Amino acid sequence: MCRLAAITSDKHFSPMENILSLETMKEGNDGSGLGLTMKDLDGEFGKLKEYPILSGMGTRNGGRVVDEYMDKHGFELLHVWAPKTRKIKGVIPHEYYFARVYDYPEYFRYRSTQEKEDLLLQTRLSLRKLGEADESIFIFSFYPDVLTLKEVGDPLLLGEFFGLDRDEIKAKIIFAQGRQNTNYAIYLYACHPFFLQGYCSMTNGENTAFVPIREFLLSRGFPGYMGYNSDSEVFTHILHYTARQLKLPLPYYKDVITPLTNNEMGKRSDAEALQLLKQSLRPLCIDGPNCVIGFTPDGTCFMMHDSKKLRPGIVAGSKGKYALMSEECGVDRAIPGRDKSRDILPMKYDLVMIPPMAQEVKVWNQLQG
Repeated sequence: MCRLAAITSDKHFSPMENILSLETMKEGNDGSGLGLTMKDLDGEFGKLKEYPILSGMGTRNGGRVVDEYMDKHGFELLHVWAPKTRKIKGVIPHEYYFARVYDYPEYFRYRSTQEKEDLLLQTRLSLRKLGEADESIFIFSFYPDVLTLKEVGDPLLLGEFFGLDRDEIKAKIIFAQGRQNTNYAIYLYACHPFFLQGYCSMTNGENTAFVPIREFLLSRGFPGYMGYNSDSEVFTHILHYTARQLKLPLPYYKDVITPLTNNEMGKRSDAEALQLLKQSLRPLCIDGPNCVIGFTPDGTCFMMHDSKKLRPGIVAGSKGKYALMSEECGVDRAIPGRDKSRDILPMKYDLVMIPPMAQEVKVWNQLQG
């Protein structure tokens, strides 16, 4: 199984907290890769929150291609961050890692948020295409106040390799996954978490309904629904499609991927709407077993399971800091002094949500609506 470690807090903290939780949970092949997505950043990014951050890696030549492309398309470079990497036995580094902060092209600076997001997406996809064949460019996210790091290797070693123990990078929301793809060849675009226009998710389990979901998403004609080097990437895309494209509230994400039976729907006041969703979005229904952890653009974090409930998951903490993880021992490492009687182990009808700033936990029950 994958190991998942998400933490949301009202204060900025180091990604090493997530990595140490992954280390506590590690078993078998879990130390084969690391993916980190960080939101609401501090430090040198703290005064640049309105500007998009291009997160990626590759070769030096790939970096030059990125420079040429961004300059040609009118993006103004405001700030560059690169991890101060160390030589660590067991880590085979790429030549170049970067997080570059840009201002939008001058003609785009007063466009709507949606238009800006679409420009950022198209730019990310274009850069990915330029470097995909020779693996000279990997672009993981291009969005304001979000930074992503990914690499193959043991998460604890990679934390040291990237210098994350130096406390230079902190955030209020950090998602970490500690295993490379086990169903396909190891490939960085298959590493969780996945990110699309403010929506992020990571998953523990096997998406046995992957093919029909992928085909439905591809038929939507949205350029961001692509790649699918991992069967878990569709969870981010379904979240994006449900919330951004269809403009449905977050709880309907669960109704889409784990629809109720007709009898169960009858107990909800919105039964008619649920029936329409189930009929029109039936290809997006998952078959598990899955535990899904994600966040939305406003910083709401959540956890949910499929009806089989064959993958563990726990949400725990206290006001100001909560962890969403795949194992209790991981939460013990991150938040050791909590009241364990208040720990939440979501069941098949539950959607656990933690609003921004981590002041409370909400458990939404699908049967009650």
